[in-house]
Formats: sequence, C-alpha cells, structure tokens
Amino acid sequence: MTDGSRTVADIIAGRYGELTRSEKRLADTISENYPVSGLGSITTLAENADVSTPTVARMVQKLGFKGYAEFQARLHQELEATLSNPIAKHDRLARNVPDTHILNRFGEAAMDNMRRTLSQLDQETFGGAAALLSDLDRAVYFVGGRITGAIAGYFYTHMQVIRPKTTLMSSNSGSWPQHMLNMAKGDVLVIFDIRRYEQDMATLARVASENGVEIILFTDQWASPVTKFARHTFRVHIEVPSAWDSSVVTLFVVEALIEAVQAKSWDKTRQRISQLEGLFEQSRLFRRPG
Repeated sequence: MTDGSRTVADIIAGRYGELTRSEKRLADTISENYPVSGLGSITTLAENADVSTPTVARMVQKLGFKGYAEFQARLHQELEATLSNPIAKHDRLARNVPDTHILNRFGEAAMDNMRRTLSQLDQETFGGAAALLSDLDRAVYFVGGRITGAIAGYFYTHMQVIRPKTTLMSSNSGSWPQHMLNMAKGDVLVIFDIRRYEQDMATLARVASENGVEIILFTDQWASPVTKFARHTFRVHIEVPSAWDSSVVTLFVVEALIEAVQAKSWDKTRQRISQLEGLFEQSRLFRRPG
C-alpha cells in the first residue's frame, strides 16, 4: 500500500537505491517527462525505456502498487491535481467540508501543510540556497507567476535591503529576454511556480540553466517541470479548503531564508539598513515620532 500524501516521483526517489539496473533505467525514463511519460501503455513505456514489460510490472509492484493500472491511476490523479482550476478545486473540496468554522478549517489545513513540508524539507537544500543568496559575487533575480509574483516581489524587497545586485523580473514573460541578457554564469534565479505550471517558466529555467545560472525553485508537492533544471527545490504543501492554494508555508520558507541570509552577513546588512534609514529620513518618507 502506497502513501497517498507522496507523489509517484517521491516513491521512486525513496526506493531508487533498491532498483535493479533495468529498473533504474525505467525510473529515469519516467522522470524525464514526468508524469506524462507514465501515462501510455505498459508496452510503450517499456519500449521507451528499452526494458521488458515484465520489468515494468515488477518495478511498479516494488514501489507498492498492485499493478500498472493502479500506478497509472495515481499519475492521472497527480496530473488532474496540477491542472485543476479554482472552480474545480472548490467543488472537489466542498464535497467533504467538515462542520467546523472556516477559521478552524483553514488553521488545521495550514498547520498540516506546515508539518508535511517541514518533514520533507532537506536542511542541506535550505543551507545551499542560503549560501547562494548570501554570495555577493552573484547577482540574484526573482520571478513568479500570476499569483506567486507577489511572493517573488516580497522576497526581492527584503533581499534588496540585505544585499546589492538584486532584480525583480516581471511576471510578463515578454520582458524576460532582456534580463537573460544580463545574467552571467553563476548568477542566481529564484523561481516561484505553483500548480497550473506556466510553460514559459520552464523555458526560462531551461535557458538559464544552459547558460550556467543557478536556479532556486519554490513549487508545490507535485513539483513543477522547472524541478529538472533547479539546483535547489523547495516543495511546499499548499492545499486548503478553498478554491485557491495557500501561500502560508511558502511565505514561511521565504522568511526563514531571509533571516538565514541576513544572519550570514549581519555586519554588512546592518550598514545597509542604517544607510537606507538615513535616506528615508532625508526624503522625509518616514517621519520620526515627535
């Protein structure tokens, strides 16, 4: 019996070391265009991986599925979840709404998302991302989608105070080539891509990666296609009893990273904050209380 809270990709990654050479080749084939690569017939998947159909059958059972049909059903569920629009999400969740106040339902869902995310968040990934963002020799770019662009902007606003060479990219992909022109090898691109993934975002990530740019990705539990190009990926649980996905845990990870980067270079950050406060004072943007 497989754990319903984990994706097929999670299960494959967790059991990868136990697979035979042929099964690893099959697993790699599934990962190349996940989850679409596993939605064809068992014969097609076997041919694409250059393995036998019994190898496919054995591997899916080794992963905890009763057979190929159950394996495919899970992939279809994942694909449906990533493509769901707000109306579909609302209707699906409304069928099983518990009889409690909306504040309690949201609170319980948010706390569950936090627990699930923290249980899966690798501290080495967090530390590696913080180190990249702390390296002042690298320029850092931030970009998000139609909704997550706001979180990208929030992250950028804080990082702009902490360090120089930060740029917020518009959610409009038409402006991205100009930013790509300025990105140098070793620079950092922070991408936010939550379900109903944007094809342009995957293209941006691919081109940036090919040019030596380090990518830090914030995505959901199903994982954006950008994952294959990212140096560090934060997979955050986002489902709440709403037509919209929750950004609570995503914002938590972002704020934790802000503090980690700030702590690494507090002396320089303190100097920048002091200078910034002086500029605010000169411009009379903020007035001290009389």
